[in-house]
Amino acid sequence: MEKTFKLEKSDLIEPLFGAFDENINIVMRAFDVKILNRDDEIKIIGTEDSAPKALCAVENLAKILERGENINEQTVRYVISMVDADNMQEVTEMSKDCVCVSFTGKPVKPKTLGQKKYVESIRKNTVTFGVGPAGTGKTYLAVALAVRAFKAKEVQRIILTRPAVEAGEKLGFLPGDLQNKVDPYLRPLYDALFDMLGTEAFNRNMERGCIEVAPLAYMRGRTLDDSFIILDEAQNTTKEQMKMFLTRLGFGSKMVITGDITQIDLPDTKRSGLVQAIRVLKSIEDIALCHFSDKDVVRHRLVQDIVRAYEKVGNDVHIVPRKRRGV
Repeated sequence: MEKTFKLEKSDLIEPLFGAFDENINIVMRAFDVKILNRDDEIKIIGTEDSAPKALCAVENLAKILERGENINEQTVRYVISMVDADNMQEVTEMSKDCVCVSFTGKPVKPKTLGQKKYVESIRKNTVTFGVGPAGTGKTYLAVALAVRAFKAKEVQRIILTRPAVEAGEKLGFLPGDLQNKVDPYLRPLYDALFDMLGTEAFNRNMERGCIEVAPLAYMRGRTLDDSFIILDEAQNTTKEQMKMFLTRLGFGSKMVITGDITQIDLPDTKRSGLVQAIRVLKSIEDIALCHFSDKDVVRHRLVQDIVRAYEKVGNDVHIVPRKRRGV
């Protein structure tokens, strides 16, 4: 079977095909088709089943380019997966949702259906849990929504926090005072804010107290009104810390809690507060729970493969708990 597709602009051929045809080669391998082009016309040759699917993928990649957005390997693979799942209409609607515009003028948009549902949940609910593997945009999108709410004067402050839990290294070995020691743990939060606001605006708002980036221990005893509060790396909270954090919620505030329950760095004797909170709070109104999968990973393709490989090991291997002394 042969299908043809004509681009609205011939200058889209180069970004559509990619450097050394890397984008179009991914489509050809995925659907086992041959794709050729002459000027602004694209010809797809395949079976009755594969040719229409490949055409759908190419058409939707072209639409992304026509909107002025770039495509890369991750975009191509995600569009292919959505074609296989017959979800292209949802993907088309998703790309219209601009969460925020970064300091450099780049629109921040959800790139997967999981991210779209996450953004919608944060907008609709007072408390949202975002749980899933690394690279799914949990923290970045939450910060983007916080900056948007702050600029629109929906909140007066942005508060970002995470537990200062060591993953092998010891805090005491780091130079400087307490703030210097905990800053490396907060670096991902700083980076996201720099992207959204720029260094100058970030520093100005930090000095005014409109933006606060601090370890979780600094939250105790406070009531956080009119604030957008983000708890990152929540899998490393204890049950007591999680309860303490959640009960800081004040009037006019919104909370987002993000974490990956496969990367818990707590000692063996401590149980994750995130795991307990998911179980305890799942049926409470105005609290949403969003689960991300490996399909929502928007980093390098290998990150998806790494996540899948570890999930497979986790499902296949029975881990025998370590015996404690005196037992």
